[in-house]
Amino acid sequence: MSFSISGKTAIVTGAANGIGLAIGRHFADKGANVMFADKDEARLKKELGSLAESDNIRFFAGDMRQKLAQANLLSATLDAFDEVDILVNACRQVAASDPLNPDDDGVETLLQQNLMTALRMSQLVARRMIKQDKGSRKGTAGAIVNLSSIAARRTHPDLMAYSISSAALDQMTRSLAVALAPHRIRVNAVAFGSVMSASLKDTLREHGDYREDIEDHTPLGRIASATELAEAVQYLASDGSGFMTGQIMTMDGGRTLLDPVAAAAH
Repeated sequence: MSFSISGKTAIVTGAANGIGLAIGRHFADKGANVMFADKDEARLKKELGSLAESDNIRFFAGDMRQKLAQANLLSATLDAFDEVDILVNACRQVAASDPLNPDDDGVETLLQQNLMTALRMSQLVARRMIKQDKGSRKGTAGAIVNLSSIAARRTHPDLMAYSISSAALDQMTRSLAVALAPHRIRVNAVAFGSVMSASLKDTLREHGDYREDIEDHTPLGRIASATELAEAVQYLASDGSGFMTGQIMTMDGGRTLLDPVAAAAH
């Protein structure tokens, strides 16, 4: 099986910074057609720069929580590249919440951002994948990769909303995998621990000693690069994982193997 994604078309949401941007750039470097999607148009233009003029790169600005923006994103992708083979749901938010405050709406907010956005995008793109497949019985008709977190299994009281939304995303991944398997569309997720994302960079700037704490509680003793995560996503999007669906691939440097409290995810 090949790990190549060359010539395939991918939509990557949350692609203006951090992990989503790294995945989009990695896919483009590997020869895929990539639609970078994010609500921050200025950041998209800044990060992509002259790359936005490449034959295999386009960008779309819109609020991915809105169904109209999702529909317009798909239309823009089809206008540019004719089809879509891969969806990477990297549009996600990490936020603290108060588990004892009934007026805290963190759970609703993160379920909307981290679960419902990915679900609606997956449903929309899967319907297109089914339509363009034209009844072929060979290979994979499409691949969907969700970005989850080890917070679905290991949590901290301040991250209750994030943990709930991550756990819900994992179960959505499994459910959609079963529903879409007859159409040969695979759905998997990467649950990661400490990856050098935009949010983690912000945290480390505010709390310099937090890096040492993360490394002490990660058996491999370091924070993963965004490129390493992008390579894991490429595997799940490629034919190399052609018999893999409904799986939550853990990428955490061994962190979930430790004591649950010590391994609480940020």
